[in-house]
Amino acid sequence: MEEGELVINLSKVLLTLTNNIVSRCALGAKYESSHENKFGELSREISRLLGAFSFGDYFLSLGWMDVVIGLSSKLKKVSQELDAFFNQVIDEHLLRHSESQEGHGQGRNVDKLDLTDILLLSQKDNPNISLNNIKAIILDMVVGGTDTTATIMEWAMAELIKNPKVMQIAQDEVRRVVGNKHKLEVEDIKQMDYLICIVKESLRLHSPVPLVPRESSKSTQIAGYDIPLRTKVYINVWAIHRDVKLWDDPELFRPERFMNNSIDFEGQEFEFIPFGSGRRGCPGISFGITIVEYILANLLYYFNWELPTGDKTEDLDMTEAFGLTVNKKIPLNVVPEIYALPLLDDRTNE
Repeated sequence: MEEGELVINLSKVLLTLTNNIVSRCALGAKYESSHENKFGELSREISRLLGAFSFGDYFLSLGWMDVVIGLSSKLKKVSQELDAFFNQVIDEHLLRHSESQEGHGQGRNVDKLDLTDILLLSQKDNPNISLNNIKAIILDMVVGGTDTTATIMEWAMAELIKNPKVMQIAQDEVRRVVGNKHKLEVEDIKQMDYLICIVKESLRLHSPVPLVPRESSKSTQIAGYDIPLRTKVYINVWAIHRDVKLWDDPELFRPERFMNNSIDFEGQEFEFIPFGSGRRGCPGISFGITIVEYILANLLYYFNWELPTGDKTEDLDMTEAFGLTVNKKIPLNVVPEIYALPLLDDRTNE
């Protein structure tokens, strides 16, 4: 790295950005900006711990081993921090509701309600909804939508930097579609076929959730193996997406494989199930994909990306850190260079 060279931790930036987006939708505010909460890190940590091997999950008699290795204490610590954070969020929402009613005689504008507001209001009509129920739903929304979304973008950018020719094609497409407009619009994404293929290929090669848990609803037999009723079954998405019987050169990052290919990630084609399938497939597919495509398009539109001076693309560490989600073990440190947009040049001349 050269002296004075601007190097950023893109992994951390993407996690913070995603956390802020999801927090605004679910909690109504950006909580990552507070040094006391560090909610993005808590989200990633709880995802990592939930995906860690637990003796008690597989061997009930060896559950004490989770205490010995420190897993139980780590889970308890993070859970307490999250619970305290959610209590703070709920108290702030209840205070705003009270002040709003006292000042205007009515609640907040429906158009400005976030998920926490909606859950608290629904509690009035359904007393069976407890505060713990509300906190559990918020946890699913924020943790499920933050780390996984950030992880997809992290791997996509890592693969693009490792494959500069692919990145150049993607940048040319994005900049051609956007043209000289003031900013990139969500509707523009529909015209970015290659970018959409990059997202699909990133989901294939680096599915954020490698193992999809299920429970058998009845006794059955698969490939000669008897599967009893209520047996925990893990679908190995990572292995399916890299199966040579299903994919040509599965270890290569090749977005072109999805060009003129109707296969999608909705869970109907079982060779490609990054979000699971069936009734228990991920309910936030549209939300997550919209965030991923829009942020990636903006990153490719406004910046050129390189590794720090002295680092070679072929040596970029792509080691996976295993957990509930599979993010990069080594953070992605890159050098952004602002792209000289024609629109900005025109404004300067004016």
